[in-house]
Amino acid sequence: MTVSPSLAELQAAGFPMGGEPNLALDLVDTELLAVDPPVDLLTEGAQAWWGLQEPRLPAGPVPDLAATRRLRAALREVFTAAIEHRRPEAAALEDLNAIATSVPTSIRLERDGTGSWRSERRWHAEHGGNARLAAIAEDAISVLANSERAERLRRCASPTCSMLFVAENARRQWCAANICGNRARVARHYERTHRSAEA
Repeated sequence: MTVSPSLAELQAAGFPMGGEPNLALDLVDTELLAVDPPVDLLTEGAQAWWGLQEPRLPAGPVPDLAATRRLRAALREVFTAAIEHRRPEAAALEDLNAIATSVPTSIRLERDGTGSWRSERRWHAEHGGNARLAAIAEDAISVLANSERAERLRRCASPTCSMLFVAENARRQWCAANICGNRARVARHYERTHRSAEA
């Protein structure tokens, strides 16, 4: 997998959050749960999302929406369980593991154009499953199986946001500084100026 799309690219395409190093978190953040009713950003924007994520995915067809939503729900549950230090629902864990193992992989040694050796991972979708969903499930497992990264899983500090992220910086509280972080700064400023005006 390669570099993730930037937050600016995702926001321009209608996704308020994303650009995380972990593709699994970008998928989870395509659903806004802190609004009523919840908003599924993949309903209208699935092609745009998959297109932006293309460089860091294995080759293969775009997964159908139902399978994508099933994986996203499993990811949300296991990530939330890790954040809350509880066991995830068994069905979510089962779905995640089944999707991760649905496409076998192999490592091959290849020589690049400069004569240097490199390893290349091949996804064998001819045996069933969807390589893109399997790669995302594997990415989630890599986050959760790494205790240091799992401990840095966070939910945005804004009560009106449901986005998840791995806090690379221990001080990070907000999903995106230009959305929830900015709203918090504006609210603090309003509170300070409003309090001083009343005094």
